[in-house]
Amino acid sequence: MSINILVVDDEQSIANLIEVYLKNEGFTIYKFYNGQDALRCVESEQLGLAILDVMLPDIDGFTLCQKIRENHNFPVIMLTAKDEEIDKITGLTLGADDYITKPFRPLELVARVKAQLRRFTKYNSSELNKEEHLIAFSGLVLDLDIHECTLNEKKLSLTPTEFSILWVLCSNRGRVVSSEELFHEVWGDKYFTNSNNTVMVHIRHLREKMHDSAEHPKYIKTVWGVGYKIEK
Repeated sequence: MSINILVVDDEQSIANLIEVYLKNEGFTIYKFYNGQDALRCVESEQLGLAILDVMLPDIDGFTLCQKIRENHNFPVIMLTAKDEEIDKITGLTLGADDYITKPFRPLELVARVKAQLRRFTKYNSSELNKEEHLIAFSGLVLDLDIHECTLNEKKLSLTPTEFSILWVLCSNRGRVVSSEELFHEVWGDKYFTNSNNTVMVHIRHLREKMHDSAEHPKYIKTVWGVGYKIEK
């Protein structure tokens, strides 16, 4: 069964280029040039991933991402024309899973799409035993079957990437997980420039949602120069 991918970019040449490359990989593409039409598609179609441009003529890509995250947890990749850290951080903060800066190489975008789909499929897979689907300790419960996390019996609203990061850290309790290893495990891609910043943004957001402190962490501890660790 083909995976449905939403592509939203007001530059028609770019949207068409993305469509051609992804269709060649067997994906079904829903292409739009504005946010309102894209939102209607989100609510009417079963999507597997979304690629959103930041600059749109009606609602911006950040707002669109935020609205998607209200009801859906499929991966979101942001496209930005500016190579500015603030755009990337904003996108990740609002629930995006990855970003890519224009101009980009189409094959790199295809690789990012496949990496996100592999990660999402892996952490929503039913191939594991039931015992391997559940992690519970110190008031924290992660359930892969329903892709849900609770802390002290209160549900945490995590993005798919945040859930995956927390799952990897919890699965390796007592061991330091390097930023590179974490990136490889969660994104399913090779380590690339600025990936450490991506990981840091997600870790910071996780801590905020868990009401955890970087200075006096109860859960996620930073091991400077190495990575992150959750104690047993």
